[in-house]
Amino acid sequence: QVQLVESGGGLVQPGGSLRLSCAASRRIFTDAMRWYRQAPGKQRELVATITSGGITSYADSVKGRFTISRDSTTNTVYLQMNSLKPGDTAVYLCNAVTPSGVYWGQGTQVTVSS
Repeated sequence: QVQLVESGGGLVQPGGSLRLSCAASRRIFTDAMRWYRQAPGKQRELVATITSGGITSYADSVKGRFTISRDSTTNTVYLQMNSLKPGDTAVYLCNAVTPSGVYWGQGTQVTVSS
């Protein structure tokens, strides 16, 4: 079993920044780690992906504003979010697909409001 624990969410003004963290309870052997978000009344949306080789990809809505990265020594994946907009308000969840199963964190709330 793997536990994923997100942190770093909060309330921020439009134009502000937040850095989310997703800490895994142990090293995960997976092709990629992903950040998703889910806003009230909307479908879960894939925000960013980082592969085991370090290749990154982003949803068009966050491209140029968000950066996904990882620290393999601490089994942690980060999501740096800049120039935040009210439309970025959502619960952000990290995800790992492994040979032993699909794992999700509990999510961290990000609210962008003045």
